[in-house]
Amino acid sequence: MPDPTMTAIAIRGGTGAADALHPVQVPRPVPNPGEVLIRVRAAGVNRPDIVQRLGKYPPPPGAPATLGLEVAGEVVHGAGRWREGDRVCALLGGGGYAEYAVVDARHVLPIPDGLDWVHAAALPETVFTVYANVFEHGALQPGEWLLVHGATSGIGVAAIQMARAAGAHVIACSRSADKAARTHALGADVSVDTSTMDFGAIAKEHGGIDVALDMVGAATLTATLDALNPKGRIVYIAALGGAVLEVPVMQLMQKQAVLTGSTLRPRSADEKARLAVAVERVVWPWIAEGRVNAIVDRTFPLAEAAAAHAYLEAGDHVGKVMLEVA
Repeated sequence: MPDPTMTAIAIRGGTGAADALHPVQVPRPVPNPGEVLIRVRAAGVNRPDIVQRLGKYPPPPGAPATLGLEVAGEVVHGAGRWREGDRVCALLGGGGYAEYAVVDARHVLPIPDGLDWVHAAALPETVFTVYANVFEHGALQPGEWLLVHGATSGIGVAAIQMARAAGAHVIACSRSADKAARTHALGADVSVDTSTMDFGAIAKEHGGIDVALDMVGAATLTATLDALNPKGRIVYIAALGGAVLEVPVMQLMQKQAVLTGSTLRPRSADEKARLAVAVERVVWPWIAEGRVNAIVDRTFPLAEAAAAHAYLEAGDHVGKVMLEVA
């Protein structure tokens, strides 16, 4: 008998524009000991997927070349605490844009009650990233002020809600009046339309910021650092507005400020397992209480992954862009 196959999304030519994505038939993955095989029902589309498609973010050693860092679905082959038929979501090193995916059993979480496949699949990459960067690297505390750049991205809308659930205040920065209104509806204390407003001046009017979650980079450093309170922390998770910083070292020293940042995908399996335990302990109860919700902007069929990438790149979304797998 030939090995079973599945539909997955490949990149024509290895790299390219969004229209290089197309469905192909490939062998179904086989789980190794300690891995779970999931029948994928939905997968998240994230900016790292775009960067990988462009050839600038290769998968870590051992990860599938197929795009896709988060999924939800049913367990087909169990391991660890998971049994066949369990409804789960999972953080992947790759391989989510497919009908089946394998993943370390320790990186799998139960789907919170009441969530469908699409909203469950919108959680792992986003929630792990926010937890690691805002609450661990940024050490955000109740009563402190968090500044979120790119606040209507999938990461941004999760950061707003998670910070508010933890008892912090949020200044949300986005690039239109409509998006600013959306962040206010999600719980931001202050919503800033950066196309017409000075976020740094507004932040200082509210007493300054203690933590900044920044996916812009060089373009926002000066104003963010200026608005930072003593012993404040700026945490970088991307650099869409410039990857090389010119840092005013004296100001950094005077404020005893911390500049830090991280990526999630290259972390070790053990580190991701540690994060999974923390996320389930801290964030899953917030979801159960309705204090944190998966915000989905638009869903595309798996075969239309190219259109999903084009939509995400256009930048008009608020929340997550998702793929649904039949």
